Amino acid sequence: MSIDPTNNPALRSWVQTANVRGADFPIQNLPFGIFRRAGTREAPRVGVAIGAAILDMAACLAAGLFDEDSEARQAATACAMPTLNELMSRGASARRALRNAISALLAESAAVHRRQIAEHALVLQTDAELFLPAQIGDYTDFYASVHHATNVGSMFRPDQPLLPNYKWVPIGYHGRASSIVVSGTPVRRPVGQRKGPNEEVPSVGPSRLLDYELELAAFVGTGNALGDAIPMEQANEHLFGLCLLNDWSARDIQAWEYQPLGPFLAKNFASTISPWVVTLEALEPFRQPLAPRAEGDPEPLPYLTSDADRAHGGFGITVETWLRTAQMREAGDPAVRLTQGQATDLYWSMAQLLVHHASSGCNLRPGDLLGSGTISGAAKESRGCLLELTWRGAEPLTLPNGETRRFLEDGDELEITAFAEREGAARIGFGRCVGTIMPALGSA
Repeated sequence: MSIDPTNNPALRSWVQTANVRGADFPIQNLPFGIFRRAGTREAPRVGVAIGAAILDMAACLAAGLFDEDSEARQAATACAMPTLNELMSRGASARRALRNAISALLAESAAVHRRQIAEHALVLQTDAELFLPAQIGDYTDFYASVHHATNVGSMFRPDQPLLPNYKWVPIGYHGRASSIVVSGTPVRRPVGQRKGPNEEVPSVGPSRLLDYELELAAFVGTGNALGDAIPMEQANEHLFGLCLLNDWSARDIQAWEYQPLGPFLAKNFASTISPWVVTLEALEPFRQPLAPRAEGDPEPLPYLTSDADRAHGGFGITVETWLRTAQMREAGDPAVRLTQGQATDLYWSMAQLLVHHASSGCNLRPGDLLGSGTISGAAKESRGCLLELTWRGAEPLTLPNGETRRFLEDGDELEITAFAEREGAARIGFGRCVGTIMPALGSA
């Protein structure tokens, strides 16, 4: 596995906030997103996060800062768009050329006159409004954590927690792209049919068992034509990058409706993603072997395996959830961490999810979103949702201020964060994926 020079841990930027230890957005990261200056009617456009600032790509292009590299300049022409879809469609080679040019522009070694021009293209993140990074045409959520699948299965099917197909085929369902929202968007408690175990008939009302799901999601870069498949050896050329995903879930609505066709209203009221997309190039230093399969587990079928994916298909990403209740905010108390897990606990790789999705001839398109499913590990503190952490509400969590939670209450603010770090590489982060629960419509 080759490491791109833009990942050199010794690189420093003339943007000083990018050099702060523990910063999410050092020069080795350079994630893409969509922004405009807050309080303006400017057109949303592509920006790159660097430290506490955003580099305005359209302004850099207009100033001629990419003129020295024709491939980078051509890629940058996609950055005046209000979404990343056009850049995603240009392919991995164009993305790498643009990343190399941005890295050189922001490095301490950049020529003084180029730095002076680029300084005028910086916008503080606190002065910016952020948008969904792409026009998401289709959204598929998978079930790629065997620990999550086993935990949930043992609650509802104690005699057979995992169904026979789980270890053979990546399980997923088609979600609702129209209700995907960017971090910071309030989430209204959904209303739906629910039927408790001791109730004779269902009733309609606000969900009583509202939950989060801690996930990563991959954006498709270049897609495939209808009827074509994507071989494992080419999967990474079709993936653009990763973001954070909270697949909000109404467990009582879900329990009543999910058979026989799977989730519907329990999942379609909102899914929150982070605004910054961390490219595969930024994640290269954190590639890891796939988690070893348990003794007796089947090997993936040939179309779902490759030597490269076995050796480097996993990502060493730490994922966390943080809760801050309304009472905690009023008292000025900090958020409390509920979960810390590892993306390496996933049973299926992002490449396998992509390849399986396309294997039937399904045409994936630039900007399509593939969710990992809830990321949970073997330890209790690594369980990625309240359904698991409280074991279906039977083991409530006690917060530092004495409050308890079985599921989310109105006013709760749930934040997902993630970072990748290892010796010999610069730590990179994903930013924040935040939503606050609002009362259901019609509630007092």
